[in-house]
Amino acid sequence: MSALQQLAVVVVGLAGVFGLLIGSFLNVVVYRVPAGLSVVRPASSCPQCGHEIRGFDNVPVLSWLVLRGACRDCGNRISARYPLVEAATAALFSVVAGMVLARAAGSGTTLVPTIGMLVVLLYLMAITVSLALIDVDTHRLPDKIVLPAYAVLAVLLTATSAASGDWWALVRAGIGMLVLLAVYFALAVAVPGGMGMGDVKLAGVLGLVLAYLGWGPLAVGAFGGFALGAIFAIGLLAARRAKRGSGIPFGPWMLAGAWLGILCGGPLWDAYTGLIGLT
Repeated sequence: MSALQQLAVVVVGLAGVFGLLIGSFLNVVVYRVPAGLSVVRPASSCPQCGHEIRGFDNVPVLSWLVLRGACRDCGNRISARYPLVEAATAALFSVVAGMVLARAAGSGTTLVPTIGMLVVLLYLMAITVSLALIDVDTHRLPDKIVLPAYAVLAVLLTATSAASGDWWALVRAGIGMLVLLAVYFALAVAVPGGMGMGDVKLAGVLGLVLAYLGWGPLAVGAFGGFALGAIFAIGLLAARRAKRGSGIPFGPWMLAGAWLGILCGGPLWDAYTGLIGLT
């Protein structure tokens, strides 16, 4: 294994550890933000007995296993979703880090722009996990998470373009943001109740990142959300788990489609355009 490959393994491992920590915080976000509570204060406590969770009982995944999924003080059961979110976030962060490093190695991208894109996509993954879970739980995409993402991503993408010198990517990101905002807003107006304004606001965030990566990721990511959502809805109808008109949260499918675009949007778009003779 070369020194560069060893470094990549270390970075992917560190991203996983960082994901564990972020996953623990996201559990707090998912519980408190919909309830209108601060994610900073007070410290986490058992909802049954009110005892503050000790630092050594708040180690991601490990503490839940040691405590056998129960509060140390009252024995109240702790949902398995907490360690699952932490472990899943760690795995997803590692996948993102590996993808960014592999693409940088293949394209010859220098260190600073690579770090910039890594930060962008890790941030997007963090809000992906939190928004998907909140939307499933409450059928809401809170402004407290979605709206700040515009400013955060604008700063991060501007810094990445400054490091790489690729200012067209930043212009393209702005175009993608406006396009997806317009499309989703039009759909929300045309089909009242079919799509919420939370979906419209999230569309702009996703358009910003997808278009920064290219027109292919934007096209695949946008279409992928509708395709995955439709497949899921048809599956529920076929299994008689839902009826026509049943409210199904669309945010998770928008996010899944966006990551489909990020992961393989470029090659899929190239294959499609080649198939229909556009290239």
